[in-house]
Amino acid sequence: MTITAIAQRAPVIPVLVIDDIDSAIPLANALVRGGLPVLEVTLRTPAALQAIRRMVDECPHAIIGAGTIRNGDDITACRAAGAAFGVSPGAPASLLAALAQDGAENGDWPFLPGCATASEAMLLSDFGYEMVKFFPAEQAGGAAMLKSLASPLPDIMFCPTGGIGAHNAADYLALPNVLCVGGSWVAPAGMVAAKDWDGITKLAAEASGITRR
Repeated sequence: MTITAIAQRAPVIPVLVIDDIDSAIPLANALVRGGLPVLEVTLRTPAALQAIRRMVDECPHAIIGAGTIRNGDDITACRAAGAAFGVSPGAPASLLAALAQDGAENGDWPFLPGCATASEAMLLSDFGYEMVKFFPAEQAGGAAMLKSLASPLPDIMFCPTGGIGAHNAADYLALPNVLCVGGSWVAPAGMVAAKDWDGITKLAAEASGITRR
């Protein structure tokens, strides 16, 4: 499955920071019930890799990816944990080299590299990436920035992440070069800590109902 095919599964990819491993499965199930089957578990906590393994093993209806990938060691660890795809906040030369060596470019492992400028998006396109992450979206120019890139770079699709929530997700999804958005608003830390799975399912259902372009 390509990263584009994964992105087309739902308009929103939840960006998850998991501290408590016992929350991993009920959180994933709550989001899937709400219509968001593609999940990004960020490598920001000691529990992240274990959470990915458990979700992959116990949530067959979810597509579990790994985020905040920064180097070759992260790639190796996330693939070993069973992550179906990877996401990075940026794309330094060292990471692109590691991805090329690991087969990400030829589709062996779908990957969403990050960019914040037109030049970075063009570089990633030259490396064979037809879809990239726009991060941090709001701080890097927001929906207006992506709208301005649609005409000169019509072959590059984006998944904007950073500062996106229920208040502005539809603005991004209305753009012709945006396939999906990423965000943490569908799994707020407070609701996860309170184990409010029904509340998270409700947020996910609302997000899954946002209309694309």
